[in-house]
Amino acid sequence: MTVDMTTRYLGLTLANPVVASSSPMTGDMDRLLQLQEAGIAAVVLPSLFEEQVEHEAMAMHNSLEVGAGAFAEATDGYLPEVQGYTPTVRDHIQLVERAHAELSVPVIASLNGVSTGGWTLYARILEEAGADAIELNVYLVTADPTMSGQQIERQYLDLVSSIRGSVDIPVAVKIGPFFSSMAHMAGQLVDAGADALVLFNRFYQPDIDIHTLSVTPSLELSAHQELRPVLRWISILRSQLECGLAGTTGVHSAPEVVKLLLAGADVTMMASALLRGGPDQVRTVLDHLAKWLLEHEYESVDQARGSVSQQNVDDPSVFERANYMKTLVSYSAEWSSRH
Repeated sequence: MTVDMTTRYLGLTLANPVVASSSPMTGDMDRLLQLQEAGIAAVVLPSLFEEQVEHEAMAMHNSLEVGAGAFAEATDGYLPEVQGYTPTVRDHIQLVERAHAELSVPVIASLNGVSTGGWTLYARILEEAGADAIELNVYLVTADPTMSGQQIERQYLDLVSSIRGSVDIPVAVKIGPFFSSMAHMAGQLVDAGADALVLFNRFYQPDIDIHTLSVTPSLELSAHQELRPVLRWISILRSQLECGLAGTTGVHSAPEVVKLLLAGADVTMMASALLRGGPDQVRTVLDHLAKWLLEHEYESVDQARGSVSQQNVDDPSVFERANYMKTLVSYSAEWSSRH
């Protein structure tokens, strides 16, 4: 007996539910080919950042202004030679083009930003470069005390609507877990045009170097415990939304993939596990996933999906306060077992 591992996500038929999330692993063509050989179902390329686009545009503008007015012909199209200009956006687009040409699995381009502006233009460029879909990674830290939660949500929705209206390919939206009403916001994002939601973004936090007294970037790979909020919300949203759901953060091995499928995810996304274990981790996860499905008499991924979602468990409240209370009441302090 074999298991049908195929799934649907963003209107695409995927060979299995394991997708490589945006990371340095997906920014190298050789690694992308290795991931494909190992069995990855789709890849999300590294993000094109809003700050990259703005910095590059400003650098080009400043370079073109050099010498303007120094020559009579400057106003008639004189273009000085650009020095020290690194075409990061061009490199990004070329990666999309190469991945589209050389991979047989779907290629999802990633945009990381918070404002509308020129993002509609870059979304169209990525579509033209061959992206099968776009993942909009919204990373917004609002420190302005005059901006309300409603205004922040409006910024998200306007951005999604803007991108959705600019391309014909599907759009997924990757968000964090910190909205005051996640279920309501998720529905609003779908209404604004999101074809899928990716739960959840990991907001990397700054650190302070106590020796140099400077603020430094700090990157720690995810741990499997970080899966819990993702499980909760995919389970709750599965029956509420008519859109794709991707689970990411804390997906390291087959058990995490199984849990997300049972909760209702269409796909699961891996980054930290691939950075630790390399492309071969995909093959290991897929082998163990197929074995688990067979042992539990599931004929397909579709059959397993959502079977332990909030809608399908005996007590739906376990995904809300009931499980919280039960956990606290039942916990036994470690020190008590030693006395």
